[in-house]
Amino acid sequence: MALGATKKDRIDALAKSSVDDSGVSLAASAWRRLRRNPVFLVGLGITLLFVLVAAISPLIAPHDPSARDLIDQVVKARNEIPPAQPGHPLGGDLQGRDFFSRLLVGSQQTLMVGVLATLFGLTGGLVLGTLAGAIGGWVDSLVMRIVDVMLSIPSLLLAFSIGALFAHPNQFTVIIAVATVQIPIFARLLRGSMLAQRGSDHVLAARSLGVKPGQIVFRHMVPNSLGPVIVQSTLVLATSIIDAAALSFLGLGNPNDAIPEWGQMLGTSQEVLDSHPALSFWPAACIIIVALGFTLMGESLRDALDPKNRR
Repeated sequence: MALGATKKDRIDALAKSSVDDSGVSLAASAWRRLRRNPVFLVGLGITLLFVLVAAISPLIAPHDPSARDLIDQVVKARNEIPPAQPGHPLGGDLQGRDFFSRLLVGSQQTLMVGVLATLFGLTGGLVLGTLAGAIGGWVDSLVMRIVDVMLSIPSLLLAFSIGALFAHPNQFTVIIAVATVQIPIFARLLRGSMLAQRGSDHVLAARSLGVKPGQIVFRHMVPNSLGPVIVQSTLVLATSIIDAAALSFLGLGNPNDAIPEWGQMLGTSQEVLDSHPALSFWPAACIIIVALGFTLMGESLRDALDPKNRR
């Protein structure tokens, strides 16, 4: 009797587990896999640390990043800059400013440029993708041909060309240049998702009930198409940070070096790359690590939200 009860309990437990698994939403199932994924956790840790440091960097920076406290130790004739010393763990730069403080505060500018460029690119991509996916016809063809032309040009070259159009480059022009490059990526992705939604059962049911086309688009098609776009925005953040740093490195960023930014710091340090490579290493390492964090997190999100990977 006890053996029969034990078997029955095991069968009931398996049935209950099967019902629970089948009733779990895609988001809940994805999170259950993500929290056991070491790649995602590493990427999330890097990203959260970067955001935290960027948010509080003005408070934790030991010195004013624009103050030339160590200028008396700079000897340009002998190519000497302030070395690491008590109170200045990474020494100073070519202008005698504390390099560690500039590295901390520069994270804030890098985060701001990356986030704003991604948001502007996402907004433009949502507009074009919605027009192409909802209206179709000649509007779809026109939008997609524009997108194809933009995608045919290497992203960095296109961003550089747009940034060079401005007579007075600054952080805002970098944001505009990088955001413009990201628009076709979001537009094509959203358009494809919306085309897949056109033939779905809930859209067909809404049409048969006489729901207005505008309501179908904005209440059914767009919300159900945003998942891949949001995941892609995480990956685009990494690209935006790299592209923004490249533009600043090439001299198309903010000309005022009193406000530090990692790409700008990397560009100015090239003058002493052979004698003081650490001035180039630290900002380059920060850019690589942060971009890696966003990439790991985005790739893990994309895999976890893929319905084919549900167990």
